[in-house]
Amino acid sequence: MQFLLAFVVVAPLLGAAAALLPAPPGLKGKSPDQAVLRHGVTVTGVILLAAIALTLGFDHDHPSRMQATTDISWIKALDVRIHLGVDGISLPLLVLTALLTFLCALYSYFKMPQGPSPKAFVALLLVLEAGTLATFAVLDLVLFFLAFEMVLVPMYFLIARWGGEGRRAAAGKFILYTLLGSVVMLLGLLLIGIKAGTFDMVALAADGGRGLTTSVQVTAVLAIGLGLAVKTPMWPLHSWLPDAHTAAPTVGSVLLAGVLLKMGTYGFVRIALPIAPDGMHTLAPYLAAFAAAGIVYGSLACLALARPGAKGDLKRLIAYSSVGHMGFVLLGIATLTPTGVNGALFANIAHGLITGLLFFLVGALKDRYGTADLDTLAGATGAALYGRAPRLGALLAFAAVASLGLPGLAGFWGEMLALFAAFDPAEGLNRAAYLVFMALGGLGTLLTAAYLLMVVRRVCMGGPRPAGEPELADVQPYELAAWTPLVALTVLAGLWPAVLLGLTDPAVQQLLAGGTQ
Repeated sequence: MQFLLAFVVVAPLLGAAAALLPAPPGLKGKSPDQAVLRHGVTVTGVILLAAIALTLGFDHDHPSRMQATTDISWIKALDVRIHLGVDGISLPLLVLTALLTFLCALYSYFKMPQGPSPKAFVALLLVLEAGTLATFAVLDLVLFFLAFEMVLVPMYFLIARWGGEGRRAAAGKFILYTLLGSVVMLLGLLLIGIKAGTFDMVALAADGGRGLTTSVQVTAVLAIGLGLAVKTPMWPLHSWLPDAHTAAPTVGSVLLAGVLLKMGTYGFVRIALPIAPDGMHTLAPYLAAFAAAGIVYGSLACLALARPGAKGDLKRLIAYSSVGHMGFVLLGIATLTPTGVNGALFANIAHGLITGLLFFLVGALKDRYGTADLDTLAGATGAALYGRAPRLGALLAFAAVASLGLPGLAGFWGEMLALFAAFDPAEGLNRAAYLVFMALGGLGTLLTAAYLLMVVRRVCMGGPRPAGEPELADVQPYELAAWTPLVALTVLAGLWPAVLLGLTDPAVQQLLAGGTQ
């Protein structure tokens, strides 16, 4: 188990280095480009298998305990350690990252985005995976920051070199926002480490903030929270996200929405909640207010983009929907209750599966039509994807109803638990304020249903293909291979939520109890 976790974290870096080397003569296939893309599929596939083996070997009877741990002294002068481990909170995110990266590599093997050498593309994809996996596996504040920052450079180049129109400006905005947020976050992490005398996240969580004054905790949560909020993204620090998604290649959008946004909310749960509980208690109402505002704002922005004549980009619409969906995650965390935090963690996974699928589907539509403009799509299809490409239309409708929180699918449980927790927040929080936040969240669910059903009606519904118009390619085998796992897991998590909640709940209970059972 210890070796498996270390392998999962280190293997992508080794794979990235190998991707830049010349392919051995026997493995070149038809071309060197094909060889390196196949290398990406192989490496990410092996990492996914290792993550699944890690899950099978995980002690599911004790998910609150850190398992597969490695603890090696790295920088003795600062007491910085190479400390790795997984529990019921981080394991699902680790597997989600490995799965989405493998599906993106598989999709790219058949549909490589236009841009420079595939060598650089595969290497950057693997470095991005390494940074994300490390973020969910490390248990040292300094290592967490390094892993958190490691993903910025590969994502910047994936957008700037393989993106679409406006890619350089979007990539620049992405890196500027996230770097500025990270500088502030580093100050907060250093404040905790210096004041507590250790950077070890397990020891700090076990201490439960008892070694830190309330003022230090509030200052640290404010600084760390700002950096995490940019990555989440929390309204009003979200403005980099729509541009980045609109310009990014399909696989870039899938990983950005499915994995990178989760790093911000994971930081709140892993660092802010257990290490600085008094600071979180002080700032939780403000976090909840911004979360509720983001839910409504994201939904209204999507409604504006979805209406006829608005020239709304479908990728941009889904990006704004992420602002609303991540608002539910933040609202759950801000209740400071086991119900809310479990709901937030469940919504994290559900959003990764569903929004990853949505971006795959929109990328496929854009490949077929050359645009993601909603007015053009509605006109070009005659509002009849069902008639021209029934499988593609059915998958788009499925992903849309999953995203709006249809009971029986994964999107339902996280949002429901977050709203339920807002009805009865932790002791000491203003219940009247949280009831308002709950009402705003409920309004957001109605608006979400409105804009997603509007998208389905405009793009999918209608009569058969008009006479004289060319046929539209339906779902291809490689697309089916990349999308089927996301569909299956969305249904599984919706019908059997205990699969996730059984892992997260004991770990969350211990986390909120200050590291003690």
